Amino acid sequence: MDAERTGEAAEPDRQDVPDLRLAGLATAAWLAALAGLRLTAGTAALLAAVAAGLAGLTAAHLLGVLGPPRAPARRYGWIAVAVLLGVVCGAGLTATRLAARDAPPIRGLVEERVAVTVELVVRDDPRPLRGVAGRPATLLVPAELRSVTTGDGRRVTASVRMLVLATGDGWRGLLPGQRLTAQGRTAAPRGGDLTAVVLTVTEAPRLHGESSWAQRAAGALRAGLQRACAPLPDEQGGLLPGLVVGDTSRLPSTVEEDFRATGMTHLNAVSGSNVAIVVGAVLLLARWARAGPWLAVALCGLALVGFVILVRPSPSVVRAATMGAIGLAALAAGRPRAALPALAAAVTVLVMVDPELAGDPGFALSVLATGGLLLFAPPWRDALRRRGVPAGLAEALAVPAAAQLACGPVVAGISGTVSLVAVPANLLAVPAVAPATVFGVVAALISPVWPAGAEFAAWLGSWPAWWLVCIARYGARLPAGTLPWPGGTLGALLLAALTVALLVAARRPVLRRLLTVVAVAVVLGALPVRLLAPGWPPQGWVVVACAVGQGDTVVLPVAPGRAVVVDAGPEPGEADACLRRLGVREVPLLVVSHFHADHIGGVAGMFRGRRVAAVLVPGWWEPAAGRALVRAAAATGGTSLRPAVAGERFRFGAVELAVLGPPYPLRGTRSDPNNNSVILRATVAGVGILLPGDAETEQQRALLDRAPPGAFRADVLKVAHHGSAYQDPDFLDAVRPAVALVPVGAGNGYGHPSQEVLGRLARSGARVLRTDTDGDVAVVWGRHGLAVVSRGLDPGHRP
Repeated sequence: MDAERTGEAAEPDRQDVPDLRLAGLATAAWLAALAGLRLTAGTAALLAAVAAGLAGLTAAHLLGVLGPPRAPARRYGWIAVAVLLGVVCGAGLTATRLAARDAPPIRGLVEERVAVTVELVVRDDPRPLRGVAGRPATLLVPAELRSVTTGDGRRVTASVRMLVLATGDGWRGLLPGQRLTAQGRTAAPRGGDLTAVVLTVTEAPRLHGESSWAQRAAGALRAGLQRACAPLPDEQGGLLPGLVVGDTSRLPSTVEEDFRATGMTHLNAVSGSNVAIVVGAVLLLARWARAGPWLAVALCGLALVGFVILVRPSPSVVRAATMGAIGLAALAAGRPRAALPALAAAVTVLVMVDPELAGDPGFALSVLATGGLLLFAPPWRDALRRRGVPAGLAEALAVPAAAQLACGPVVAGISGTVSLVAVPANLLAVPAVAPATVFGVVAALISPVWPAGAEFAAWLGSWPAWWLVCIARYGARLPAGTLPWPGGTLGALLLAALTVALLVAARRPVLRRLLTVVAVAVVLGALPVRLLAPGWPPQGWVVVACAVGQGDTVVLPVAPGRAVVVDAGPEPGEADACLRRLGVREVPLLVVSHFHADHIGGVAGMFRGRRVAAVLVPGWWEPAAGRALVRAAAATGGTSLRPAVAGERFRFGAVELAVLGPPYPLRGTRSDPNNNSVILRATVAGVGILLPGDAETEQQRALLDRAPPGAFRADVLKVAHHGSAYQDPDFLDAVRPAVALVPVGAGNGYGHPSQEVLGRLARSGARVLRTDTDGDVAVVWGRHGLAVVSRGLDPGHRP
């Protein structure tokens, strides 16, 4: 009887021990594939061969071929064999894919950068690149190459991955699995993945047949969901398709930034949690109907296949489906301890089938989130319940905490920050994710047969989506919501090591209490500093040039929450984010210097959540596409356009504006729109600021010839045309600024800014600041006179 009781007591302990038998195999395969992507095919193959030899020797020793092994060897030897076999799988299969990628015929075509005709198969949905509004959108089309034919008749047959950069018609509506022929010019890939060639095309493709019925059906449902969400506001209407089918084409960039800042990025698109919601609903229905474990598994499998067809079985969706279904499948089968081995097996198989997943941050987040839920959430939930926390609340607390702890190192490495609001934000988001997903799925399913019903279902889903947007928005604005952290691999490894150390230390009661006291002390000590430290914008600012890429957005403060804005940059999300950082809720005057896309592409972002009272535009109404874009945005915001006239003056609170030019229409210049820019002189708190738009040498000379001496003297100069070489030296000498601000995009292809112009300004005594290297830059006026403050580039900034 005692033995039976002992066995009964021991059984739960055995069940509580995580089953990590395949963890070493999966981790080794993952890391070996990741390393292989950054090696040559030969080096990766050599790594696999060495690992295979060591595995064989170790196994032979354990089997007694090389003599009887010692006890410690028996205990840890098979773990070493599993790790070595993982290296063989990861590095070996990656080597074969690298060999195909770097085959001499393909490599030769890439290096020659020749015009070719290719036959290919689309692998994933075309994705628009964020670019300059008013210009043709560039689409990124992942594809599988089948054959290449050069202009001289050479034909190369290969099965390798390629990336198409398409600006012509006929590419946007393509479906995965579609076969086609296209003409373009080859270019080299960036490296670090399995892409063998990049093809730039400007013409429509020639299609061969249709995609599969599953892809066509999914395309119809996705299009129906987008139509159902069209009447909704941009934020909810963009988020709902992302939650349901991974379509984030309408999602504003500001929402993406807020979700990233609050650790809610996984909700922006289809993830394992969305899959779990759908499959979990089926599992609950099966349990309610008293279905057996295997029938429940079969029903969950059917639901999973249907959901994957709905969202399209692209690699990212298959990954999310695999990770999201593991725990539920194991639970349905009545073997919860099988979940971790299933996860490890899934990781190994996925990496072997597609080694490129090893370098995908989304793959890492999916695996780590699932692993965190399986490893940490159950014991934390049970510990909370033992301390009197109700069952539902204990699970609601444990699940987001476990997922965030596991994903934290990867998120920190990507963003360069550690979110302090991620756990509470995700906890608040839990009640909204399921209804938003369910209503979105219903809207998609009924859209082909009942459009009105689909719109109603989407409207119902927009309310939980609105809640998610609000959580992200207000969480991102908390002054102490995020802490800076080293980015990249080093930052991720540092936080991972710290996390492991804290988990180990927390197992001892004394250390756990000490860690709790230290953590509370650090938070309480750092919070006042974070709250009281000067943020952005700096106190006493008189002008800010925002980092919006290759374009201009200059802000002049009128009063708290109000500002005059000159130009809107190239992209709505960047323009909106600029004003949000400055706390601008109302724009009494938006000035458009000229209608080029790098100054007006983001005009719609000026109207997001704020009132724009008036829009001042140039008298030169070209290019027509830019004028139409500004007119449409103003009409949407209930504002009309007003042409600027030289000699006009405006006053808005602390801001005085004078229109200096153009003195007359300039025609036949190098760029007539640039040389007819609205030129302003602003005065804020007694500081003179000259804003010449993109005026080039012709307009600058015309101004000098007609203006009295000293008319252009200013303390601050926004350097014209992003610091290009088209500057009149006499004009710069006439301004003689103390501070020169250069709004310019990093890595632009125009050669901006000119080093000669920057050197001339510096030699004249000006302090030169550039948005491509300094981020947002502000000029402040205080007791000690004029000063400059730079906000710095955002973490994860890329040229």
